[in-house]
Amino acid sequence: MRAPVWILIFMAIPITPLLIRYGRLGDMLLQEPLLHLLRQRYGAPCRIISAGTWTGALYAAHPDVGEITQFRSRRTLLAFSPERWRAIAWLRHFAGPIYISEDSRGSLKHIRWLLRWARVPRERCLFMPDIGEQTDEHKVEQVLRFGRTTPAAFRAADYPWRDDDAHAAPRLYLDANDHADAEAWLRQRGLMEAPLILLQPGNWRLRRWWQRREVDPKFWPVASWVGLLRAMHESLPAANLLLCGSPVETPVCEAIARETNLPQVKLATTDLPVRRLLGVLERAHSMVSVDSGPAHLAAAMGCPLVVLYGGKYGPQNWARRSAFGQPIVNLGAQPPEAGVAQIAPAQVFEAWRGLSAARPALPDADRAGMG
Repeated sequence: MRAPVWILIFMAIPITPLLIRYGRLGDMLLQEPLLHLLRQRYGAPCRIISAGTWTGALYAAHPDVGEITQFRSRRTLLAFSPERWRAIAWLRHFAGPIYISEDSRGSLKHIRWLLRWARVPRERCLFMPDIGEQTDEHKVEQVLRFGRTTPAAFRAADYPWRDDDAHAAPRLYLDANDHADAEAWLRQRGLMEAPLILLQPGNWRLRRWWQRREVDPKFWPVASWVGLLRAMHESLPAANLLLCGSPVETPVCEAIARETNLPQVKLATTDLPVRRLLGVLERAHSMVSVDSGPAHLAAAMGCPLVVLYGGKYGPQNWARRSAFGQPIVNLGAQPPEAGVAQIAPAQVFEAWRGLSAARPALPDADRAGMG
């Protein structure tokens, strides 16, 4: 029996989905396939609630993302957070499905209180733990499985999806201002005329690396970086070797540059914000990184990449995937708990050298689509 016309019209009205995730830079980027799927299912760009300052920069100009609310901290108590009270006020009038793509117990506790104060019915919410965890499931496959699930207050049949609504690799977008800013920075730093290789020695856990008592499974020793840089320079003498990272990673980058003692080794730890980094990655020859947020960005921008994994966060769940079919080598430590310090510089060098041979030409249409 054919449905009445008024029902078909009602079903066709787009509804805005909401994603809540208090993740770091890489965690937020891995939500991109979910955001795309939700936009396709519900017909409107997703609204986001996140913690930190990077989500707005990450998803600027993204067609699947609408308004973004960023809390300065994930841990601020509700009583002392005017920004949370403002979010509660609009949540009380929000009628769309809410996807809480969060697995941290602490963050889930704060989010549940936020929704409770906003008097949001549980039936309109879907929490990541609701779908269960599957061993060795890649994080992208997990968020896509999450996005194919429907909160109880909505009928899945009213918001269907197609197989091609899901893509397996996160993708980001730049606009004309981003391209112009990246080019101006590269020219100002004298990095336009030779191949540019980015190296990311640190991650968000890196603090006073020279004083650390415990072993960080993601920390590759300074001597290993020095050996890699010297081998890269010998293989590609004209290339600029750019050590990048956040300001707190400046000391370790300075130590690596000092020990390498090559004029081609340069630092960018204070003047490479997210949008500029994306534009630079789009132009770069390649990148070598420990498991970090910038490594996620490189994959999303089609930059050939080698990533070093150690500890419990291995490539089986976190392997980078290229949005444009560019080569990525995911090197896991053996045994994983030993950390990336067990990965030999020669192994990383050979993986990096193989990127150029494996790199396909990026079609102009795909490159243009990144703008």
